[in-house]
This record gives sequence, C-alpha cells and structure tokens, in this order.
Amino acid sequence: MRVLIAGAGIAGLAAAPGLLDAGHQVTVLERAPAPRDGGCALTLWSNGTAVLADLGVRLDGLGQRIEALHVSSARGRRLMVVDTGRLAARFGAPVLVVPRRSLLARLAEGLPEGTVRYGAALTRLHDDGRSVRAGTEDGAEHTGDLLIGADGVNSRVRTALFGSGDGAHARPTGAATWQGLVRAPFDLGHRGLLFIGRQGLAGLSPAGDGLLQWLIDLRARPGAEHRDPGRALAALRSRYAAWASPVPELLAALSEKDLELFPHRRHHAPLRMRRGRCALIGDAAHAMPPILAQGAGQALEDVAALLRGLARSEPGPALRAYERSRRWQAALASEAATRGVATAGPRTLFQTEPALRAAAALPDRLATWSFGMLIRGVSDRL
Repeated sequence: MRVLIAGAGIAGLAAAPGLLDAGHQVTVLERAPAPRDGGCALTLWSNGTAVLADLGVRLDGLGQRIEALHVSSARGRRLMVVDTGRLAARFGAPVLVVPRRSLLARLAEGLPEGTVRYGAALTRLHDDGRSVRAGTEDGAEHTGDLLIGADGVNSRVRTALFGSGDGAHARPTGAATWQGLVRAPFDLGHRGLLFIGRQGLAGLSPAGDGLLQWLIDLRARPGAEHRDPGRALAALRSRYAAWASPVPELLAALSEKDLELFPHRRHHAPLRMRRGRCALIGDAAHAMPPILAQGAGQALEDVAALLRGLARSEPGPALRAYERSRRWQAALASEAATRGVATAGPRTLFQTEPALRAAAALPDRLATWSFGMLIRGVSDRL
C-alpha cells in the first residue's frame, strides 16, 4: 500500500518506519526546508517509551532517565514523590526526558533516502474513495492509498478534511507555558521537580548531556508585551521570587534567549480522527495542554493503534477501528491535562499553601500507584 504522511514531527517520523516494516511504500511530506533541530525537551512516560521500543527505536543514550518526580508546594512544602523507577519496573519501560531534536533524529535513523520530502507543505487534498492525492507548495502531486495527517496543531490536513469552522480546530484554554532547554546551572541527578502554587506550576527536569528542561505554566495574558521574552523574564523573576529553591536560582541564570512561549490549545471531544482514506494522529487529532506530559505519548499510542488496525484489515475498516480505539483515551488524557493544574479562577484556591497540606498526607506509594493508574488508563499499550 502507498502511504502518504503529512508532517515529519514525532508522530510522522514514528509512523514511517512502522509502515515500512509492514511492507508499505511511505512518503513523508514536510513543510520545513530541512530536518527540525529546534524546540525544547519533552517527557516520555512508560506508555510512550514502550511504543518506541515496540517500533524498534533505540532508547540507549536518549535523553535522561527519571527515577523520581518530587512534587512540592510553591513555598517548598513536600507534597509527594512519584517513584517513576518503580513505574518503569512495573510497566517494563522507563520514563525519559528527551530533547525534541534528539528524539526526531533517533526516529529518522534508518529511513531510506528520499522518504522525507522537505519543503513540501500541503496545499490541496483530494480523496475519491479509492486513493488520495496531495498537492504541495513545490508544485508536486503525490498519490497514495492512505494519507496520515501528522502535521501538528495547525494541521492543514485537518482543515482539508473538516473545514475551518469553530469546532474544527484546537481552541485556546487560557493558559500558556514559558519554557526552555538550557545548560543546567545545577545538578538534579535523576529526579524531576514540580512546584505547585496559586499562579500555576513550575517544573525542572534533567534532559541528558548536561541539559535542563524548565517550564512555568501560567495564565495567558493578552497583549504583545506579555509575549516579549525580555519583559517576560523580568516579570517571572519578580513573580516567582518567593517560590522555593531552585526556581529563583533558575530564573536568575536565564537570559531572554532561553525563553519560548507555548500557548495551550485543546481539541474538545468528540475527537475527529479520520475521514475517508485519511487519518489524523498526534496534535493534528488531539492537541492538549502539556501539563501531564502526554502529548508525545498519545501521539505514539496513535501510531501503534493505527499500525495494528492496518495489519488486520483494509484502510476503511482499519481507520474506523483506529478511531474507536483511540478517541476516548486521547480525550481522557486531554481532560486530565486541562484540569491538572489551574492557572486562573476559583480552582487556584486548591493550590494555596493551606489547601495543599492535605495533599502532603498522601503516602508516596499511593501517589505512585495513582499516577500509574492514570498512565495505564490513557494507554492501549500498557
């Protein structure tokens, strides 16, 4: 079968080798002029790393293995420790923090030359029920038996399938993340740190090779001045000065070039994941806030489910089975991420120091079990 993939991000590059191994012809159409080498780091929970291992992707030397996640209040009150090493042993797959560029390079290893066509942004799409034709900005037209839209939150494939109405695209949630991948100013070992307060969440994780991934989730404010890294850094230093160490130390070590803004957007249920001979995977199908770090994991779960469906039946039934198997789990992950940490409104009262005292009574073993149940609940693989 001839398969076209729009997008050479994590979802698209994970799908390509799996389809090739199954004997299909694969062409990946990527709008960027060259392989992507930017971006920050991401967390892969055990469901994501298990899928990568199933796809034959080497995990050795990829990012940093996380053995524990320490969760504290903004002022440093210990709330819980999630034993991610225990979860890794339970599920047979580690928890990793990986620079996006490193994961993309690892996924592209071994792809036949010419599999990925760069500078090939999708401009038109036609599905006649027997085949799919995709035109690109370079003037070429590509024909396949199936097209997979893995072209991200601003998916052109999604627009071609469902139009540009209000319900077709991911909508802002009212929150945003300032984040960066920097040379680590201090050593966290094999642990990640999360701090929860009235303003939102701050997270720090080692990402391997002496790198640190940091993020601060907060309310998205209108106005261009709140998108300027220089002004934002000064505001962050002031607003989080009283937060527990090492949050102030991190902010003091940053420069404005270390900041990247990521507004949160979300596709609301019911999720629309296929039409005709076209399927959507990853952020094109179910963009969600990054608070639970399931964006990449859910994209990889999509890839695994799509490959299973195609191994069992023809494209039409396979895509219907894919949507049935994935839409409710992706919607659950999105809902949990949206409600995980509040950045505005009455729910932030539950993130004040007095309110968080109850969370400090939760045994670490129960916190680890609860996190494991959540990851298993949004996974077909575990």
